[in-house]
Amino acid sequence: MEKASAEQGKSVQTPREGNEPKPSVNIENIVATVSLDQELDLNLIERVILTAEYNPEQFPGLVYRLEEPRVTALIFKSGKMVVTGAKSTRDLIEAVKKIVRNLKKHGIQIRGRPKAQIQNIVASANLGVCVDLERAALTLENSMYEPEQFPGLIHRMDEPRVVLLIFGSGKMVITGAKREEEVYQAVQRIYEKLKRLRAIRPCY
Repeated sequence: MEKASAEQGKSVQTPREGNEPKPSVNIENIVATVSLDQELDLNLIERVILTAEYNPEQFPGLVYRLEEPRVTALIFKSGKMVVTGAKSTRDLIEAVKKIVRNLKKHGIQIRGRPKAQIQNIVASANLGVCVDLERAALTLENSMYEPEQFPGLIHRMDEPRVVLLIFGSGKMVITGAKREEEVYQAVQRIYEKLKRLRAIRPCY
């Protein structure tokens, strides 16, 4: 897993020349899977860690919430975990390390090193300009716009492989990225595409 820069998880502005608008990006949620390669006694973990919640009649996983960084881990008997809520790759790595440290501290034997893999990054962005969604829908490939059903344009980008929900205000939601860099690349590329297609204008 790549190291995160100091800017990750915060509003980041992509460079622009002159007086052009500067799109901002915020990482909202990183979802990752973690494997410990061993079975876990969830009943024991619930007994020794007060913040853990385990009700197998309702859900097969144990719910473990951290305050700092603020994430939620779903821990399964198989040793698999799903970690959500991290705002940066750095926070995700720190959360996994902290969970493992806490398990060991309370007498839970962890033999190997956890293997983490990011499954999805959800981010928000603001292009700093308004978007002509009708024009964009007519000229932007792999896009769908049905304003009667949903107010945003859905664009599936091939490289990086992400889905963007674009609104007329210039605000966007980006999903599907596996690395934070892909989010910033996607915002940069969609801005350039919309500009070439003359589908953006200043917001008044």
